[in-house]
Amino acid sequence: MSSNFSRRRILAVGAGAALAGAVSVPASAAPGSSGRAAAAVSQGSAVREETRSLDELYQAAIAEGGKLVVYAGGDIDTQADGVRAAWRARFPEVEMTTVVDYSKFHDVRVDNQLATGTLVPDVVQLQTLQDFTRWARQGKLLRYKPAGFSKVYEGFKDPHGAWSAVMVIGFSFLYDVASAGSNAPRTPLDLLDPRWKGAIASSYPHDDDAVLYLFSLYVERYGWDWVARFAAQEPQFARGSFTPRAALESGQKAIGVGASGSLLATGSWRWAVPADGHPFMSWGQRAAILKQAARPEAAKLYMNWMLSTERQQAAANGWSVRTDVTPAGGLKPIWEYDNGNLDGFPRFMEDRATVERLKQTFALYFGEVKGDPSPGVLGLHPGR
Repeated sequence: MSSNFSRRRILAVGAGAALAGAVSVPASAAPGSSGRAAAAVSQGSAVREETRSLDELYQAAIAEGGKLVVYAGGDIDTQADGVRAAWRARFPEVEMTTVVDYSKFHDVRVDNQLATGTLVPDVVQLQTLQDFTRWARQGKLLRYKPAGFSKVYEGFKDPHGAWSAVMVIGFSFLYDVASAGSNAPRTPLDLLDPRWKGAIASSYPHDDDAVLYLFSLYVERYGWDWVARFAAQEPQFARGSFTPRAALESGQKAIGVGASGSLLATGSWRWAVPADGHPFMSWGQRAAILKQAARPEAAKLYMNWMLSTERQQAAANGWSVRTDVTPAGGLKPIWEYDNGNLDGFPRFMEDRATVERLKQTFALYFGEVKGDPSPGVLGLHPGR
């Protein structure tokens, strides 16, 4: 099947081409005089990696007050339970409050809190990658390089320390082993097999930008005809990228699309990374310390801990943001999967005009997004 929706047609909107290198622009390189830009670069270059140990940072966080608030992008509150438990075990005298919500709500929430002088979080850890480059240009992020920053993959960090990815996430499709049997889908084209009609659960691509990017890659490779045929499969759509897996685990559906997962999974379902150039999407979830954070020492402890080898080696999907941590289970580093489109997602997120147009186009095929947000309605100041 030939594609009738090329990469050029997806990305060539407004300043899309100019934004292709946005993630590599120095955090301070906003429009202005060359003198100001040079001074900012010099300032950023002066940031050195943290030399204190985790235990020393822990004591500093205790002395500061022993509290930390993290705004984390996600679908449901329990997704943070593993991090919360590991933090309590490692740093019991620093109380961490992790607030989970869709990143597209957290980012505007932080903007409003900054505008009204009511900032709650110390750390933001989100999927909305374009916010980190914007906040960095606006001077809202603390330039800080945790220990091990030099070992973070170049595409996963701001060169001046304004932000760093702290975990790798991949989105693709998954299938129930018992239901799919020996004829499990291997590529997105296999999802169009008539036997899967009524057996597919999917998160809305026009509700989650990572899922939207995944579907845009399908369009780029297979054309809009793929989308029409997928819609004819009568997929069950829901809000939250956790819902496809939930539908499989509950026995409701056999196939899930637009979900994170791991190639190391050995349970009742399998998460697919297609071969032969068929696409999936991967990205680094970025985290940063807000310059106005009330608890900067606790925030630094968090960033150092998240980037530490002990945490990176414990990644559930086996992938690390660090170049000196060998992936588990014989996996390749995520940046070695050519069909993972690792560099494409940051560019995609910067081009908001294309993102908005694609959202509305997918609504024409799949209908408007329905249902309450899966994390609930958290309001203006959760975690306060």
